[in-house]
Amino acid sequence: MTHYLYLHGFQSGPQSLKARETQAYLHALAPDASFSSPQLSPYPAQAIAQVEALISSIDQPLVLLGSSLGGYYATWLAERFGLPAVLINPAIRPEADLARFMGPLHNPYTGEHYTLGPQHMDELIALRPPTLHAANYWLVLGTADEVLDWREAVRHYAGARTTVLNGDDHRLQGWPQCLPGLLGIAGKLPPHHARDGHASSRA
Repeated sequence: MTHYLYLHGFQSGPQSLKARETQAYLHALAPDASFSSPQLSPYPAQAIAQVEALISSIDQPLVLLGSSLGGYYATWLAERFGLPAVLINPAIRPEADLARFMGPLHNPYTGEHYTLGPQHMDELIALRPPTLHAANYWLVLGTADEVLDWREAVRHYAGARTTVLNGDDHRLQGWPQCLPGLLGIAGKLPPHHARDGHASSRA
């Protein structure tokens, strides 16, 4: 039985549409699978510590899914734990993307008020892995992403399995059509407790 762990993006939460679409699909088509999507701390170091603790508690094959900033986090975790990861319009250099949001913020999903500062940009930089194992990743990208440049992700994860949805945006309207691919990943997984292993197959 595979566990799918979904990491939401900046100013988002487990109630996001892609998270709900994923959970509903797995419930209907893979009832033996389990799914979780934690509400992540707005502070990068805390968010990673939170997910690392969750990963350590899961004793079954694990697939990471990350959207936008969640894709950046999923990359760090995939390299650290040797996990496969599905990255949906992932952030590549979030410290640059989020610098303009430094200051007081309000998360519309949770109602939480918080403040981002320079130290949090430093935390993001510290979460950039020195190397990437392309076989760990499946990229799902929209060419009309209004937030991030999909071509940067293609370059950054060169050699990874990549699905490009022409004309799709950052929300990724076409995500539901990609969901069957999750079940294919499940049959190729090493146990996630093998810390130095990583997915070896590319579809």
